[in-house]
Formats: sequence, structure tokens, C-alpha cells
Amino acid sequence: MCDLPNTFNIIVAAGSGSRFGAYLPKQFCLLAGRPVLFHTIEAFRRALPGGEILLVISDAHRDLWHGLCDRHGFESPLIVGGGASRWESVRNAVMAIEAPTSGDVITVHDGARPLVSDRVIREAVIAAARDGVDGAVPAVPVTDSVRMLDDDGGSVPLVRQRLRAVQTPQAFPAHLLREAYELPFSTEFTDDASVMSAAGHCGIVLTEGSCENIKITHPDDLALAEMILARREGSAVRTV
Repeated sequence: MCDLPNTFNIIVAAGSGSRFGAYLPKQFCLLAGRPVLFHTIEAFRRALPGGEILLVISDAHRDLWHGLCDRHGFESPLIVGGGASRWESVRNAVMAIEAPTSGDVITVHDGARPLVSDRVIREAVIAAARDGVDGAVPAVPVTDSVRMLDDDGGSVPLVRQRLRAVQTPQAFPAHLLREAYELPFSTEFTDDASVMSAAGHCGIVLTEGSCENIKITHPDDLALAEMILARREGSAVRTV
């Protein structure tokens, strides 16, 4: 494996979890007996042991988070206050990174993707550090048939073989991402790669994602994540 660049890893977990429908935001719900965020943070500590982690959570959840860390004996990364939107939350973290150099890489990852693998993380980071690359985004093929809505309410089919579903972590040269987040907010910013494109940095490459790198959005996703974790643990035991 080639040498990894210095990384600043932003884990975004400031959402309210309104779609999740539970009394707790999804990032704080238990997965295999421990909060989802613990699994996400540990994935980055394993994959990039020398990297710095910035955890973005809302001020309203700081006490909850510190209570969970105390209860489970978990060491929290550096905390950055979240904003009113994901864009603002990421921007807060990006601007909290002091004087990144041209060789540094920033990754941005959803806190509700706790099953991201070492491979997915490292491949994105390595690709983003290559000369002439403006960023790297893990992606997987779209398996369902898809249609695009017309303005009149109709729809047209799209060729799914040419479509990819993007995941996180998305990785970028640190100085370029910081420059991009100086732009004013736009409703067209659906992820960090779209912010980079708006700033004129269009050399984004796709890296191999994983079907296991699911984003927990609904309660059923927790059950699926439990199954994936159990299978991984079983495989690890069999190979020992």
C-alpha cells in the first residue's frame, strides 16, 4: 500500500434525524450495543491512525454525546459545532482546520455510515492525493431501473449502466476544499463534490464504494447494519 497523506477527517453528525422517527437522532442510537457514531469514528481510527478527526455535532446534543462517551468509556474526537444545514456544518469544520498544506487531504463522511471499510476510506484518500485530481468520491453501480421526472409530471427512463450512487467519505486536497467552502451557499450543493464543482474544481474521480457502506436513514437500516456486523465478526472468527 502506498504511503497515505496527512488527513483531516470530518465526520458530520449534526442532523436532527427527523426522517428516522426515533426519540434519538440516528447517530446516537445503539448498533450492536454501542452508539452508531462510535462505530463510525473507530472506522477512521483504524483506517487512518495518524489522521485528525473533527466530529461535527449540534450544540443541543453536546451533553448527550459527552454522556454517551462517559458511559461507554469512549474517547471523543475534537468537536466542532454544527450549523443549520449540512453545508454549514461542513464549512464550520473545514474552517476550523488551521493552515492546511498543499499535501494534506480532507475527508468528509456521514456519521450515519458506520460500516465504511478501511479499503473504501483509504482508496478515496489515495486517489485525492494524486496530482491533477480535485477529489475522490466512492460510488457503486445503480441496480434499480430509474426514471427522471419531467416538468409536466411525466417521466423518462435513464440508462442505469451509466449511473452511480455516490457515498462517503469524499476526499479532497485540503487547500482546494477550503477555497471551495468560501463560496456562498447554493441549493445545488447536494454534497461536497458539488461544492467543489461550483468552485471550478471538476477533476473529481470515482473510487470503488461498497454495498455494505449503507447510510442509516430508517429504523430498518439499523437491523440491516446489525446483520452486516454479525457477518463480519463471524468471518473474522473463522479466519483466526
